[in-house]
Amino acid sequence: MKKWITAIRAPFFTAAIAPALVGVAVAFYEGYAIHWWHAVLTLVGMVALHGGTNLANDYFDHRSRNDWVNETPTPFSGGSRVIQEGTVSPRAMLIYSIACFAVGAAIGLYLWRVTPGNVVLWLGLVGVASGFFYTATPLAIGYRGVGELFVGVNFGPLPVLGAHYVQAGTLSPAALLASLPVGLLIAAVLYINEFPDYRADKEVNKKTLIVLLGPRRARYGYVALMVLTYGALIAAVAAGALPLWALLGLATLPLAVKAGAVLMRHYGEPYKLIPANGLTIAVHFGTGILLTVGLALGRLV
Repeated sequence: MKKWITAIRAPFFTAAIAPALVGVAVAFYEGYAIHWWHAVLTLVGMVALHGGTNLANDYFDHRSRNDWVNETPTPFSGGSRVIQEGTVSPRAMLIYSIACFAVGAAIGLYLWRVTPGNVVLWLGLVGVASGFFYTATPLAIGYRGVGELFVGVNFGPLPVLGAHYVQAGTLSPAALLASLPVGLLIAAVLYINEFPDYRADKEVNKKTLIVLLGPRRARYGYVALMVLTYGALIAAVAAGALPLWALLGLATLPLAVKAGAVLMRHYGEPYKLIPANGLTIAVHFGTGILLTVGLALGRLV
């Protein structure tokens, strides 16, 4: 069991949990009655798709030799390492990946049947396809310089809008605006985790933004993502789309500043960068939780 928890990278499921909670919270703020069973299914489905994506990534990064040539893996980068350590076979990794996608797809199909229109179907199809083909050939999205964008969309607007639609049966500008900080922050998580992988990614021609820009210049991209994150949150509140309570999300700003400072100093030192990797995950999940609480308070208070 432990090897599969490691392989599926369960501690990182916060990337799927946060947008699901935010999507449901926007629907609650807008006055819709919450269907809790559907909310739970939405969360489980998103976690299953995330797990399938993680397993597929390890399998195809094994095939490309990306994880094999990585000499500086960290708890936040370089894959789960279970294939490299010989505890899980590549074939088993691929089979379990497909199984996770199947569970997520089955839940998605059920939610599509009980929700008006085809929005859930199309969002789910995009999520499954881009999750699997993030590293799978022939698309290998993460190898083509657009991986960060796809991750931001797949763990931001896509799941927030989907979770909201399951509850409300309609798309909402507020849900889209609430998704932006979540999406930008998960892009920042991936972005900073790519710094330790720079040499391995460059060797196998994996065109992450860190490889394309070079680590020294790329560190300013992290600052830009944080500025956009908090700016998007403030702008959504100022426009009246989100309640004033949503500004609770700004409480994570000191952690973001600390992570950025570590990156500025240690962008070329993978193991000294580890605290910033962890802080960025905390900023993402903390902002998502605080935004969820703020949206709930916006209706209750």
